[in-house]
Amino acid sequence: MRGLNTYVAVGALALASVSVIAQQGGGQAQGQGQGQGQGGGRGRGNQPARVTIQPGQECPPGMTQARYLNCQAPEKPAPSIVDYRPKSTVVAAAHLVPKAKFPVIDIHNHTQISAENIEQMIREMDELNLRVMNNLSGGSGEQLKQSVDFIRNSPYKDRFRLFANVRWTGAGTPEWRDREVAALKQALKDGASGLKVFKDLGLTAKAADGSRLKIDDPALDPIWQVCAEANVPVLIHTADPEQFFAPIDMHNERWLELGIFPNRAYPQDRFPSFETMMTERDNMFRRNPKTRYIAAHFGWHGNDLGRAAKMMDTMPNVYFEVGAVLYEFGRQPRAAREFFIKYQDRVLFGKDAYEKTEYPYYWRVFETNDEYFDYYRDYHAFWKLYGMSLPDAVLKKLYYKNALKITAGLPQTGWPQ
Repeated sequence: MRGLNTYVAVGALALASVSVIAQQGGGQAQGQGQGQGQGGGRGRGNQPARVTIQPGQECPPGMTQARYLNCQAPEKPAPSIVDYRPKSTVVAAAHLVPKAKFPVIDIHNHTQISAENIEQMIREMDELNLRVMNNLSGGSGEQLKQSVDFIRNSPYKDRFRLFANVRWTGAGTPEWRDREVAALKQALKDGASGLKVFKDLGLTAKAADGSRLKIDDPALDPIWQVCAEANVPVLIHTADPEQFFAPIDMHNERWLELGIFPNRAYPQDRFPSFETMMTERDNMFRRNPKTRYIAAHFGWHGNDLGRAAKMMDTMPNVYFEVGAVLYEFGRQPRAAREFFIKYQDRVLFGKDAYEKTEYPYYWRVFETNDEYFDYYRDYHAFWKLYGMSLPDAVLKKLYYKNALKITAGLPQTGWPQ
């Protein structure tokens, strides 16, 4: 995969003169190189021209440290981040895990089940040992009722569940409150197992007065109270990775993803900051202690397990699920293992986007001690993954026990003890 220096080399096909680079980088060029073309200049004695930097200082664009505090451009034009695909020479034991060790509840998915795809889905789920798939895009009203009825009348009524959704636009009026509270209560009565909150809340949803609808707006409390009274969880997706709110430059480890999907970026002149939304979300968690919340995507704190641990320690009504953030655990397997063991009663399995071929990567990270293997999507992670080798007792909680504990609407019988 890609090394960190790839980012420094991006776009380094035509470099300025060494003297200009040295001036921009705050260093000094060694030798007498007069100019540098695509391959980099040569110094005294036909040695590559270098730039000296100070401790803690970065090399100029197009250069990397060839020796301590000495930067040098590559002799050949650098490949782009998209084209750089080095083949690892590490020969390590590989233990592929096509089927999870224990049955799994995918608490976070968005797959609509229909007569056209249900048989194929069951075949694939059986091959993965995926026992229950929970569709978070259940909607409300007649749409939700029809989906629930289809599942209940199918031969696989215990293999699928769904969560309801709320329409946030216009929040803050008695009319909105009465309509959405009634719709949510009806959805739960019709068979929804919980509530899913999409990321538009806090980002783009508007209150009745046209302002940004804040996640901790007290006007939303009646929704959370319905879920508390009905004893169903709220799975909430707040914001997106912190890097999506940061400048898109060579220091942003999600540069490639944002280059492929520019609509995933949140410029700070148009959107609230990441920290603003995290603060609002946590305020809402604290103000509604009787409501159980599942923070989607590990609350976007998989890269900061200390922060995630603080949430676990101070917010007993909050749980995490692991959808679409496997790359965070796989690059810090020892710390992640300790976290999953310490908070084994508070983490649920989720995948987010359904793709059969991607689930075994989760099984491999969670179940094995394998080292230095690829993630399934380059633009998410240019680094390698390592196995966490979680104990069986922790795997069972991660895969199904925790979901069963906090989601009464899931099939409760037939699971291993």
